[in-house]
Amino acid sequence: MKIKEIIHEIENFAPLKFQESYDNSGVQVGDTTREVVGVLLCVDVTEAVLEEAIEKNCNLIISHHPLIFSGIKKIIPDNSIGKIIFKAIENHITIYSSHTNMDKAPKGVSYQTAVKLGVVVEKPLVPEMEDEHFGLGIIGELPEEMKMVDFLEKTKKILNLGNIRHTEIPKDKTVKKIALCGGSAFEFYKEAIAAGADLYLTADIKYHQYFEPANRIILADIGHYESEQFVKEIFYDIVSGLNSKNNAKFALLFSECPSNPVNYL
Repeated sequence: MKIKEIIHEIENFAPLKFQESYDNSGVQVGDTTREVVGVLLCVDVTEAVLEEAIEKNCNLIISHHPLIFSGIKKIIPDNSIGKIIFKAIENHITIYSSHTNMDKAPKGVSYQTAVKLGVVVEKPLVPEMEDEHFGLGIIGELPEEMKMVDFLEKTKKILNLGNIRHTEIPKDKTVKKIALCGGSAFEFYKEAIAAGADLYLTADIKYHQYFEPANRIILADIGHYESEQFVKEIFYDIVSGLNSKNNAKFALLFSECPSNPVNYL
């Protein structure tokens, strides 16, 4: 099977046309006409992840975050991105990223995280005008109302969080309707309020932003990496389905390298 066949399948699930204008989803480096030997799945492409791909004989790395976000004027091995590009080319490894287009897919990043938390997803938080089934974030409900603190403790455990930063939670506050958007998406809290959500889960909330909702909704920061970690399972399902359908014989592996740059004491 050719690398481009796997890419085609991913883009059927999450079309590139839905990526944000600032984004750089797609092929980052490499030759997509090569035969697939092994596939390594990750959230971020780091030097350690690339070394892992080499050691495990994987010639395709599929990541969520693009290796290259902005224009590069020169490629030299004096920084991490340059080193990764050089080494990937030297070892005939293709790197492909599916970022905001995967965020917007109907069963994409936020959907996957919500399901892990037991949320029954209703619709996107911020739907695309071209197709309302695509969009950033989700709105959904829990099967049964819960105490807010209990749900956040459950979230902390499932996402393996060191902590959850949140706005003040009134005594005996409960949660039923939830808005969630993986990654940095504080700006959509007004959409969450308009949808009637009791709680908005996202990441990278800044200090002064916690004041803005003014008790209209509970804000909770669940970590950027943690809110997107299950994207690897989406990749796995897509590629393994193609693997089985075509009776292909290549390794399909989750990266074992920690790539979350944030650590907790």
